Amino acid sequence: MPDSTGPIVLAFSGGLDTSFCVPYLRETHGVPVHTVTVNTGGFTAAELADVEARATALGAASHTTIDARAALFERVLRFLIQGNVLRGGVYPLCVGPERVVQAEALVDAAVQIGATRLAHGSTGAGNDQVRFDGALRLLAETRIGSDVQVLAPIRAMNLSREASSAFLAARGVEVSAATTAYSVNRGLWGTTIGGRETHVTDGVLPESAWPHTVAAQDAPDAPLRFTIGFDAGVPVSLDGEAPGPVDLIERISALGEAHGVGRGIHVGDTILGIKGRIAFEAPGALTLIAAHRELEKIVLTRAQLVHKAALAETYGGMVHEGLFFDPLLRDVEAFFASSQQRVTGTATVEFFKGALRVLGVTSPFSLMDARVATYGEGATLWDGRDAEGFTRIYGLQALLAARAAGNGEPPAGNAPTPT
Repeated sequence: MPDSTGPIVLAFSGGLDTSFCVPYLRETHGVPVHTVTVNTGGFTAAELADVEARATALGAASHTTIDARAALFERVLRFLIQGNVLRGGVYPLCVGPERVVQAEALVDAAVQIGATRLAHGSTGAGNDQVRFDGALRLLAETRIGSDVQVLAPIRAMNLSREASSAFLAARGVEVSAATTAYSVNRGLWGTTIGGRETHVTDGVLPESAWPHTVAAQDAPDAPLRFTIGFDAGVPVSLDGEAPGPVDLIERISALGEAHGVGRGIHVGDTILGIKGRIAFEAPGALTLIAAHRELEKIVLTRAQLVHKAALAETYGGMVHEGLFFDPLLRDVEAFFASSQQRVTGTATVEFFKGALRVLGVTSPFSLMDARVATYGEGATLWDGRDAEGFTRIYGLQALLAARAAGNGEPPAGNAPTPT
């Protein structure tokens, strides 16, 4: 059994739910609560200082800040780019990947402190509770032991945001109305926004609910063009500069926010089997995926693109659903690494009034070689007789099937018989 007299380590973001957890856990269990903020992006230095001050004011025994942005990129984001992963063709997994490195850092902190109880502020309705619980238990068992306990007070008590706010207000902790109305999670890969409008299928967020992107109509009147360089499927440069992957993502995100790029709303199936709806801002993620996808098209073969897309769907789904540590994902990562060996080159991107366009790509490994064939014109690898023979053979099986159906006509479909 976990040591009920020992300290508790809490994943702390400074938001409403984790702020509630500090005094609640301390008062309920009568033990020190140590807070850990794992910076996976979205924080300024001043904001991190404010989070630490908030943790101290709430009664945390200690506070630790861990910069995990580089780890997040190396562990997960590079593979999301290489896989062009967009859940439902829309959502670039802004939150799920963060939980992997946050769980790892929380367990590391628990080892240092000597804690056997880990806590997080997830509710009982969303995906994060599954991601945190699964990752924390798996990692803690290998690092601490099988007697680790995971606490989730918001879930256990089924608390509303209004109830959490009232609990804190009764203890003299100020909570802004905006914090109560919307749940905003910002990270390196994007920002998610949840609130009353996302709880219904046709809700439209007011302009004030978008925390970082400007409205498209308020974006600059002139387009912005820039070039992203890739090496083996990894973004490495922006307009010729090589700032490092974290800085590169943050720069593109800032540019996109200023031009109204990256807004979206995703509807999908949660891990628990219900439908969920979330708004997001992810200009950096959407830009890099779009640029990488276009570069891949001129480098990879048709078979590579088809089979890679299927594996990317599996990879993204399992990351999103809290199964990052399944060995299958290491196998898929190995496939990605192999497929990306020649995905090297540049992509020119344009932002304008909320729109994102990839204008063109170049690669020394391009398969689109004008010396071999120009679409609509002559080719050097075959002549007209070869092409005519190919067209005779290409549709042969469909022709034989039509003959077998009788009278040389195509097989009947499922359309109703006219009356």
